Amino acid sequence: MCTRVIWPDANGAVLVGRNMDFHKDLATNLWTQPRGIRRDDGVSGELTWTSKYGSVITTAFDLMSVDGLNEAGLAGHILWLAESTYAAAETSRTQLSQAVWLQYFLDNFSTVAEAVAWVAETNVQVVQMADPTGGKPPTIHLALDDATGDSAIIEYIDGQPRVYHSRDYRVMTNSPTFDQQIELVKTFEGLGGDKPLPGSTLASDRFARASYYLSRLSQPTTQLDGIAAMFSVIRNAAQPFRQPDPGKPDASQTIWQSVSDLTNRRVVFESTTRPNIVWMDLEKMDFSEGSPQLKLDLVEELRLEDGLAGNVTQKFEDKGPMTFLSMAMLQQLEAGVVTP
Repeated sequence: MCTRVIWPDANGAVLVGRNMDFHKDLATNLWTQPRGIRRDDGVSGELTWTSKYGSVITTAFDLMSVDGLNEAGLAGHILWLAESTYAAAETSRTQLSQAVWLQYFLDNFSTVAEAVAWVAETNVQVVQMADPTGGKPPTIHLALDDATGDSAIIEYIDGQPRVYHSRDYRVMTNSPTFDQQIELVKTFEGLGGDKPLPGSTLASDRFARASYYLSRLSQPTTQLDGIAAMFSVIRNAAQPFRQPDPGKPDASQTIWQSVSDLTNRRVVFESTTRPNIVWMDLEKMDFSEGSPQLKLDLVEELRLEDGLAGNVTQKFEDKGPMTFLSMAMLQQLEAGVVTP
């Protein structure tokens, strides 16, 4: 479960906030990904590319990117969608594993329009992968946004991409599918209907609250004001720590939050289990071809009593390159050749 909100007219800046909600720790770290990295699709290896744009990404288990912003101002956000259905891998189609799905867009495109056009041209197939930590196979959808304020949501139903592309699509949560969400939200007071604004942690209720409070934000006078305002909206849509509900053993809670300024290329990150907020400025990072992939080890640093806080742009370290999860790696895990 998660929530993503885009504020495209924050006094000249485009701001995006998102909550990462999950029922367990994702061992999240931050990484830089420079230009010039060779990658493949993580499935058959038929699709290969060299990264055109550098990016800062937020990871799950250092195996996949779940959030990120590239140096051109394109950002992407992976969220859970239980209704996602993926067909068996079709070798006749362009394929991407779930682990590199977001990264492909960050590596190759500067705008949402470019990314959406590529999806339409290729009919790309996203291939579902097993969870190497033993959880349920991911069922996910993707939000894209850029420094022009454009927005798109991509979902997979029956193996086919459904793309919702409009600057008006500013909020995204989870179930049901996006076409149903934009109809449900119209039933609430202040959003077109007469039902009182809901307060539960259901995805449709979070969608309504985020939409309502986003529409009532005042124009910020500074970047700090804008970032604070966006945090106030996504915190209102956060899921508190709690015991599981009857019949629902996996109680998702908000484990981290972030706000990205796509115009000024700044990412602000907050763990919900540590008091410190950190931020980084992409324009002061080295994404040149040949530069190393750098890691900000949040798992280790946020564990410390006096851990990271403030501007961490220069605190990323070279700890070797990140390896994205692939079908070949999963096969090695099953065979006991490597461990997760």
